[in-house]
Amino acid sequence: QVQLVQSGGGLVQPGGSLRLSCVASGFTFNNYAMYWYRQVPGKGRELVATIDSGGTTTDYADSVKGRFTISRDNAKNTAYLQMNNLKPEDTAVYFCYTTKGFWGQGTQVTVSS
Repeated sequence: QVQLVQSGGGLVQPGGSLRLSCVASGFTFNNYAMYWYRQVPGKGRELVATIDSGGTTTDYADSVKGRFTISRDNAKNTAYLQMNNLKPEDTAVYFCYTTKGFWGQGTQVTVSS
């Protein structure tokens, strides 16, 4: 069955970095775009970054542009979100999503001193 398994969240100080990973199985990973979303309590999911199936086209929310980088390794069936210069307002649960229509389990990112 389709699975997206996330890892890499945690607690980091402002200005710090984290890398999230999303390992896919159960489908042909390189046929689908991958997205990263985030959600804070009481709000809807915010689209953070997208990458096409081949990894050549990316897009970012204005709030993370220049700080976050989305990438993928199709040989490893894995998508990544590199987050640099983190701010307290980046605190959220982060989800990966495949345009096949499946979500990762979510991972908490907390930015606090």
